[in-house]
This record gives sequence, structure tokens and C-alpha cells, in this order.
Amino acid sequence: METKLTSSPTRDQILALSCTNVGVGPGGTTAMLARVAVVDYKGEVVLDTFVAPTMEVSDYRTTTTGIEPSHLLSPEVPSFDRVQQHVADLIKGKIIVGHSLWHDLSVLGIAHPAVATRDVALYQPFKNALRSPNQVVGLQTLMWHLMRRRCQDGHLHPVENSRAALDLYRTVAPEWEGEVSVGNWPCSLPPSSFSRCYL
Repeated sequence: METKLTSSPTRDQILALSCTNVGVGPGGTTAMLARVAVVDYKGEVVLDTFVAPTMEVSDYRTTTTGIEPSHLLSPEVPSFDRVQQHVADLIKGKIIVGHSLWHDLSVLGIAHPAVATRDVALYQPFKNALRSPNQVVGLQTLMWHLMRRRCQDGHLHPVENSRAALDLYRTVAPEWEGEVSVGNWPCSLPPSSFSRCYL
């Protein structure tokens, strides 16, 4: 199923996605998927799961992620391959909403059509409203300045982040989709080093 540009997507064509990562390698600086959430247009959870590590975790980043070894090392935790395939099946043919989606797609190892992404980190009117036209603005900052709502006050939670990005998108969806429908792309480009994440 191809994503049409001629009309606004219907609610059932839209999903929001967010991932939480742990660190691998020396110093734990390389991100590895640890948890992923997908929510529908109403914010209802479609998927929320931890992911079994494919490498030894050197930094669980527990102070920000809340993730402990027991969350990932239980025998019930699905494998990366299984989660990757499930997410790929869920988002195929859908518009995905998120914040800094290139990070999520990268750790998932999934490429998605760029035209079928709605990344609130790249939406130019949001960046202009915060007087940061050339910078990626954090989700917490966007939520506070544009919706007067706090998020990420405790640990990072992918369901909360998915819903937050979706709420931001919904506030401007008619304008955003109106621009897309006439061939204008109202977003800046993601970092070129992540071009492999987009089709």
C-alpha cells in the first residue's frame, strides 16, 4: 500500500512511535534498542515491549530510562528480530509520527518512506515558534512551550513520548497535511548520516 499525497491521511493510517535505548560498547555510547512503543491516533497502545539485547549492555542508563537488567534479561522478553519484524509490519503503509524519528528507525534497523513520516522535531513552524529555526528542539521543550504540558519528568517512557509527539502533531495536522498535499514539505531534513533510515 502506497502512501497517497493527494489527501490527508485518515486516523487509521497514523501511528506514533518511540524507542528507549540502552548503551553498548566502550562507555556505553552506542545506542541499542531496549523498549519500543507504538500508539494509534487516539493514543491507545498498539505495542509496548522490552527487547532482549543482542549484545552485552555496558550502560543501562537507568537514571534516565528506568531500565534495569531484569527488564531485558527475562526469558519472556521477545528477541530483537521478532520485535523488529512486528514493528515493520505495524508501520508498513502507515504515516508514523514521532520526535527525532531517525534515532528510532536507526535502532530498529527499519527504513521508512520519508514522505510517510511526521517528525515533530523537524517541523519548521514548531522550530520557528521557539526561535530555533536551525536546531532540533527536544520533546520536553516542545511540549512545555507549545502545549504547557510537562513530559519526561521522571524516566523516559516510550508510550508517553509517542503520545506527546502525537498530541503535538494533532494540534497542527490540518496545516501540516495541507502543505504536504500541495507538494510543500514543512520540515527540515533529518541528519544526512541517517539517510539510510528513509526510503
